[in-house]
Amino acid sequence: MDLRPGHRKDEGIEVNLTPLIDVVFLLLIFFMVSSTFDRHAKLKVQLPQAEAQMQQAQDNPVVLSIDASGKYYIDDRQVINEQLETLKDALRQTVGERTDVTLLLRADGRTPHQSVVRAMDAASQLGLTKLSIATVENH
Repeated sequence: MDLRPGHRKDEGIEVNLTPLIDVVFLLLIFFMVSSTFDRHAKLKVQLPQAEAQMQQAQDNPVVLSIDASGKYYIDDRQVINEQLETLKDALRQTVGERTDVTLLLRADGRTPHQSVVRAMDAASQLGLTKLSIATVENH
């Protein structure tokens, strides 16, 4: 040991991280193996029933009806076919450029889900943001 002030060697302090990385890796493996994952493979879905009536009266809503076979009717007039573009054109002719119109969607209980989604998509693409879905009060 040389304690003389003029002969000090500048040795850098070196920290070896290899054992630390090994320990962290082993901890990671331990937690991955000992963890349990909660899986929800089977979802039970119960559809809600409507028991409340509409809160406020709508001022002349546009009524879009869908029958059990998926045919569209706007204010009791049948749309030519079930294509998205045809439905959008029919809605555009009915509402014009107004986007503040309320669209009342009346679908039969046996209507294919795709028909309802297509109607909602057409309304969304036209900028109609006020959408109501008609239900029958459950007694």
